[in-house]
Amino acid sequence: MASDGTEQGDMDQPKFNWVDITQEFLSASSQLPLGELVHTNMFGLFEAMSAIEMMDPKMDAGMLCNQIKRKVLSLEQAVEEGSVKISKLEHSELIGIMDSSLACLVTWIEGHSLAQTVFTNLYLHNPYIIEDRCLKCFCIVMLKTVDLIRERINRAGTVEEEDFQPMSYGFKMAGDVSDSRAIGMIKEVEEEYGKISKNTRPKAGQDRTVIQETEHQMVTAVHIRLKFFRLFYSALLSFVKEKCEGVQMAHKQLSQIVEILPAMISTISFGIQEESSEASKNDYPTIPGFEPLINQRLLPPTFPRYTIIKDRLESVNYIKTLVQKLQSITVVPELGSLHTILDFFMDFSRSSPCVLSRSLLQLMLIPPNRRVFGSQSVVDALKETIRNFISPPGLSPKSSIYNHAQAKEYIDALLTRAARPICTLFQITGHNRARQRDKWAHILDDLSNLQEEADKVDAYLHTLLVQTERNRSHLACFGTWVLYHTLNAMINYTLSGFELELYATFEYHYVYWYLYELLYAWMVSTLHRADSFLLDAENAPADMSQKGRSSKKTKKKKRTKTLARELTIAQAYQQMFGGYYKAVVAFQLCGKLKEPKFKFDNEEVRYSHRFAPFSTVLTPPMVHYAQYKEMSDLSRYDPLPTTQEMFGAACKCFCQAKELLDSIIPQTEEIQAIIKIAKTNFVVMKLVVGGHKEDSLDPPEFDFTQHNIFPIIKLIL
Repeated sequence: MASDGTEQGDMDQPKFNWVDITQEFLSASSQLPLGELVHTNMFGLFEAMSAIEMMDPKMDAGMLCNQIKRKVLSLEQAVEEGSVKISKLEHSELIGIMDSSLACLVTWIEGHSLAQTVFTNLYLHNPYIIEDRCLKCFCIVMLKTVDLIRERINRAGTVEEEDFQPMSYGFKMAGDVSDSRAIGMIKEVEEEYGKISKNTRPKAGQDRTVIQETEHQMVTAVHIRLKFFRLFYSALLSFVKEKCEGVQMAHKQLSQIVEILPAMISTISFGIQEESSEASKNDYPTIPGFEPLINQRLLPPTFPRYTIIKDRLESVNYIKTLVQKLQSITVVPELGSLHTILDFFMDFSRSSPCVLSRSLLQLMLIPPNRRVFGSQSVVDALKETIRNFISPPGLSPKSSIYNHAQAKEYIDALLTRAARPICTLFQITGHNRARQRDKWAHILDDLSNLQEEADKVDAYLHTLLVQTERNRSHLACFGTWVLYHTLNAMINYTLSGFELELYATFEYHYVYWYLYELLYAWMVSTLHRADSFLLDAENAPADMSQKGRSSKKTKKKKRTKTLARELTIAQAYQQMFGGYYKAVVAFQLCGKLKEPKFKFDNEEVRYSHRFAPFSTVLTPPMVHYAQYKEMSDLSRYDPLPTTQEMFGAACKCFCQAKELLDSIIPQTEEIQAIIKIAKTNFVVMKLVVGGHKEDSLDPPEFDFTQHNIFPIIKLIL
């Protein structure tokens, strides 16, 4: 049916003049052969598949309101009807509202929309009409907290649409109330409840009724929650302060939150609970003041998305984990060089932090003013970091070119160019683990271009240096530093495939080979070169042309190799991957690992696909499949290694990895876990060398439960 008329109002009742076009439609469609479609250039198959039929309950989320029997009321309507109270709330009601609001907040941070989580709380729609002082100040602080979290996450810019939904749907966030006023309001009420809690506390030798004891517990529970929301909002504000001036205060406030969280957990049952009715597809039970469908009409026409609000206990435990994450990032300003900070960012990302903690960490290091910790320029921070990593003559006060004007200009230009890709490395760690893989691939192009520029600057500085200091070299100084970050990006890209479970077992041999023979081999060589430059810089004589230097002989201090730890870890990881590679090859030789026969696929296609992003990198050059087959061909060896010899070589690699990791002090939990894995794999390889399950053709199992990159090799019984 179609309408060819307009609405005409008689007594406000619309009338339509409908015309039946069925025959015309059938006649037109009969000219189309079976399977043929008619569409415009603006509306193709993709648009048709993703189109939403508006006002269809199965497709339009806004139509859910028409499928329930009860009436959906706004705050004002609910107050007028008497189903929602705005004054003289019981303590149990206040506790229930605060705990449910916290559960909604956590659900929002986890990726759901504000309309279906936080703003299902009707009190937040208009807190100014609330007469209860406690509830009113809580609602205002909650709105301010939501607005601050949304602003921080948006500004960090390291989240994807599946991580977080920032849309506010036009809700007012109490912007007319200043931060200090909001904190002052809730603190006043908190102090009042603190006094009441103190006055109702049992005294020695005093007999108390159950009612009196319950009253004291209820008041104390409300007081604790008011304190929690005040401290949580204050801690977030402390992270916002410029130049990290509020980090220490934030750590103190977070420590106070940790102390009161057990009391919150123990009093969750004091709040009013949801009705016992079961949740349906479109609705779920709530306490008075919460309406799941109040904002359903605000959602765009999309497929209905059922939002499950987290359990209250689960939400408090989530906050506990969040607070611990925020406590851990307060040490970042004290870490020193950017390399150490980047290592922290990587470790922090591996722990799968939430979007809020990731964003606060990003903004702490590089706030909107684009200065490290808000005070130091990125170029100056890079100079200090490179000096600690490789100490090139161009940045060494002992060198004759340290104060050379042209040399300074070249170095500053290079580091200014390097600032963006290096900052991008930190930003990559702020994305979720799945997105990071794509980001590592994209950054390789920028790092490759930067490497070319670094080599040119090194060559120019070398020509200046040899004119006055013939025994010193500047070749491959800045280039080595860029190569170090390039290799790290390539390694992170490759290892993410294990974490995301992208590799099939029959692909392990060339992935482990690439890590063992190429990436970590280059990494060990790069760290050795940087360490030797550090030694040369320390032993280099001072430039006598520079005035103002003391002629007194100073006692030579014993040098500590600053890269010894990084070098040992790289060597250990290389041996681990060497052990896996040799074990996989040995399992293939004895027929326990077989490559499936694909009709439309082959190993070369898979290999090229896995390492395609490396084609943009000049150093190290990508090893193409033909080269890989030639370099990994066992027939090059005379005599041809046996299966037992390959297992023995794998056993030796795991043993060397364990010994290297044992020498690292101090040892982190991850290193201890890898030591345990290396020891287990060493034992397994020993058993295989001794002939254990030699006659079995059952494939081995690679168990990633202990570590998502280094598996335990298991022989199936």
